Amino acid sequence: MKKITLLIFALTQAFFYAQTQDLTSLASGENVGMNALFDTNDNLYGYVSIYSYGKTEDRKQKFEYVILDKNLNPVANKEFEAGLLVADYFGYIDFKGQIILRPSDFNYTQAFARDAAAPVSMVIDPKTNTVKPKVYYDYQEDGTFKEITQPKTFKEEKKESRTEKKEKGYNYISVVSEIKEGGYLAVEYNHYGKYINKNSLIKFDENKKEIWRYSYNTNGDKKVFSSLKLLEKDDDRIYGILKKVNDDKKTFSLLVLDMKTGKEISNQPITGLSDDTLENIATFSSATRILDGDKTFDDKIVIVGRNFEDKLGTGFARMIIDKNTLDVNTKKIDYLSNLSSYIPRIDRLGYVEKSYHLQPRDVFFMKDGSVGLLLEKQKMDFNTGLAKTTDLVYVYTDKDFKIKGAKIFEKEKSLSTGDYLFSQYINDGNDVVFFFRDYQEDKETKQKAWKLFINTLIKGEFKQEVVTISEKDNYVVTPYIAKEGYILLREFNAKEKFNKVRLERLNY
Repeated sequence: MKKITLLIFALTQAFFYAQTQDLTSLASGENVGMNALFDTNDNLYGYVSIYSYGKTEDRKQKFEYVILDKNLNPVANKEFEAGLLVADYFGYIDFKGQIILRPSDFNYTQAFARDAAAPVSMVIDPKTNTVKPKVYYDYQEDGTFKEITQPKTFKEEKKESRTEKKEKGYNYISVVSEIKEGGYLAVEYNHYGKYINKNSLIKFDENKKEIWRYSYNTNGDKKVFSSLKLLEKDDDRIYGILKKVNDDKKTFSLLVLDMKTGKEISNQPITGLSDDTLENIATFSSATRILDGDKTFDDKIVIVGRNFEDKLGTGFARMIIDKNTLDVNTKKIDYLSNLSSYIPRIDRLGYVEKSYHLQPRDVFFMKDGSVGLLLEKQKMDFNTGLAKTTDLVYVYTDKDFKIKGAKIFEKEKSLSTGDYLFSQYINDGNDVVFFFRDYQEDKETKQKAWKLFINTLIKGEFKQEVVTISEKDNYVVTPYIAKEGYILLREFNAKEKFNKVRLERLNY
């Protein structure tokens, strides 16, 4: 234990020591995963740690979950069984306060070859510490609900889909979700292969009785059709972007429906942004991750995404929906005209030196209406199939989405999907802290080591702390997000069965 003790001593010089938990002592199975749990308000609830016990005699697998609170105290655990295709689970909390374990690692190709079904999620009730398979609902074309506890195999689904298409000329598709506003919300449409039509958004009560139906794209075909992208909902309203296409002409409008009646409250055109921007603004992503590009406040909905001109990405766009007036305000940032004075050698499409491209890694929505964009310089290495990354760039705006400045965080080149880790809001959402790592060489010893960079932006001022967290003597150190003002460090060594997490206080 001497080696890890030295590592802990080195780390605690930069942190105030907090609490430690030994993951290997919490269950006798093999620890296969752990992730943070957040409630519906994005507040940290705790962590879920998953353990595998391997195959059972009845051709299943046995797992165990252990729930930790945000102070690393174990509060619940239980064993459960699953199919053979599951390797790990990812946990999250739904609007009911239930912890959902979603299979996060299983082989679709293998499942299809074995004539198997996709594994179902597991539902944990924290109040009773019970776990059971998730129940799904399927809305039928004849207007009835069907409860699904065991999904069909991939081969069964494919066979039924072919038969239905042959008989009707289309496949009837529906998706049902239970919603926090009460009851269920479903979307339905007929899929003809190259186009869809007869779309409906349907609201049901708790007894699955239809309350209202909003229909659109009734007679859609390949050239003339409409689609609806849902953005947000609350007890009173549903917000979405309605797109209408007539050959090459597209129009977009903010559609607002009454949650209780399904009637249109507003259907006003959205202007100021290109068609491609409006088509993609609600799906903000980079080459390595899907970004949380929207945030709902009491009085507004703020959405940030890429800006496109002539089908090329030229910067970023912001759309604000005023929940009181239902007005839509749009703004955009261009790489060349707005960022060239802050980021050297940037061109119209966001490329910088040596063909690196600015890829978004995170978006920060501050309480005062300003926005922060964290970008990383990246380019693909087609010889290895890996991405090369270098510096991180934090771009910050005012409440009108005008650039206030940009800060470049220099970083060594690495072959990875990015060295950015995670972030969290602090000080009641007024400020932010974000974390990244870098593999650096010590100027004196010439030895390379992983460094953890802790960056705070408080009252408009950047501060940074650097801590060595390098893998040493086969001990892997992995940072995790923690409660406000803390970070979680996991130290792991498979050979010595060492697997501990430690909560450390940040110095800001």
